[in-house]
Amino acid sequence: MDLIKIICGMLAVALILGILTCGAHNDRAAVAEELENKTVSEPASGVAGKAMVAGDNTTTEQALMKPAPPDSLILAKGESEMATERRDIENKVRATVRLLDSQGEKLFPKLVEPKSPWNSSDFCIFVWTINGTQVVCPQDRGSEGKEMKGLLDADGKPIGELFIEAAMSESGEGWIDYSWQESGSPEPSRRLTFIKKATFEGRAYIVGASFYVDDHIICRNLSECSYLEEPGNIHVAELLNPENVDNDIDLDYSIAHSFIEPGESIAPHLMKNPEVHYILEGEGILYIDGIPVELHQDQIIYIPAGAVQTTFNTGNTTLKFLAINQPAWSEENTKVFE
Repeated sequence: MDLIKIICGMLAVALILGILTCGAHNDRAAVAEELENKTVSEPASGVAGKAMVAGDNTTTEQALMKPAPPDSLILAKGESEMATERRDIENKVRATVRLLDSQGEKLFPKLVEPKSPWNSSDFCIFVWTINGTQVVCPQDRGSEGKEMKGLLDADGKPIGELFIEAAMSESGEGWIDYSWQESGSPEPSRRLTFIKKATFEGRAYIVGASFYVDDHIICRNLSECSYLEEPGNIHVAELLNPENVDNDIDLDYSIAHSFIEPGESIAPHLMKNPEVHYILEGEGILYIDGIPVELHQDQIIYIPAGAVQTTFNTGNTTLKFLAINQPAWSEENTKVFE
């Protein structure tokens, strides 16, 4: 038993020395191995706590009242591309911190090398001093040396201060959730940045990397969508159609919001694909190949492909419903009978 304990202790010491001396010989190979080493990564982090609150001027007490995300063990089980990217960022930031802890500023030139493990077309590691001076930014070298503590997001959130606060927290790390508008982009996007503190010879640094939530999750408000008045008195706003979004999403159907005012009706029309209506508000009658179906709130109706359909609002309020088409709605799949 004592022999086993001695062997385990020797292995632990060897592992620590290996991490601390990584980069001393054959830097690029050692770096690549360290960044890809998933066995030394820690559990995935959630987005929670004072430094990660979503709104401005939110107190710690208010933040703690928000529903907590799943714990790290559950988050580590995520199988989506977003979960994989988040874990990959955490692994690379933590690996970079281990290297910075052992090499200090000698590591900086390697961080900005093109096509290095830290700098590619869709990923980069940045480094600040603990007081907010940016010292490494591979994709914006002109910002190096600038003070970033006062950095604000698109909504005015003080993300520079939040980065520092996360690094100075008890855990020394955390995810910051904010709104970011790239130069030339018409609208801001939701961005998450993972921050971790590094220390070398008494000097503290902030190491971080980011990804865009909008690359994976699509959120759209009805108020942001325009209603089209199609032939036949059809008022429809397309909420989601894979053909009309920038993301490559794995969907083959579309969802639209439609309405009919009291006393009005939609002209008979035919969809070459199946369609589903979900009634949100109001009442009416939907004729499917001449068969009447009475409509009421919280009702779902399946309409077979090729059926002639027309809908009447028989109530005193606006009839509102969702129209779901599979495959996604297209003009060539629609025929209106005026």
